[in-house]
Amino acid sequence: MARKQNDDLLIEDELAAAFLNDDDLAVTETTTAAAPADEAWDDTEEEFPGQLAVDVYETEDKLVVKARTAGVNKEELDVSISDGILTVSGTLSSGDETDATNWHIQECYWGEFSRTLALPVSVKEDEVEAVLKDGVLSITFNKVKQEQAKKIQVL
Repeated sequence: MARKQNDDLLIEDELAAAFLNDDDLAVTETTTAAAPADEAWDDTEEEFPGQLAVDVYETEDKLVVKARTAGVNKEELDVSISDGILTVSGTLSSGDETDATNWHIQECYWGEFSRTLALPVSVKEDEVEAVLKDGVLSITFNKVKQEQAKKIQVL
């Protein structure tokens, strides 16, 4: 059977709808149609903190969460856990308080960041180690030993 060219692709409107709500879509369509591209750019500052990327993996007896936090002082990091929910937040300072008026490229994120995630396995919350070394935050938990299921004989 011949395969249609766009079977697995979303058309442009569906893709936009997947990421924007109806109000955003209406504003985007209106702005794009009415204003030149450079005027349509919204250069307002974000209201939400940046999201910290993490790696989470486990060994036989540990759960490890790692995050790149280069440029963050450990005094500017806040790590907490409650009921299996880990939160890491802080502030990334550029260290450069320049009064730049004409940016050519600005790809680096500076400012507040935060990440909250539910841990995938049960851990001993009081047995945790957080180490910041070479720009990588490593948080290591001891896992709670899960008992093997016991076979129950049905009478």
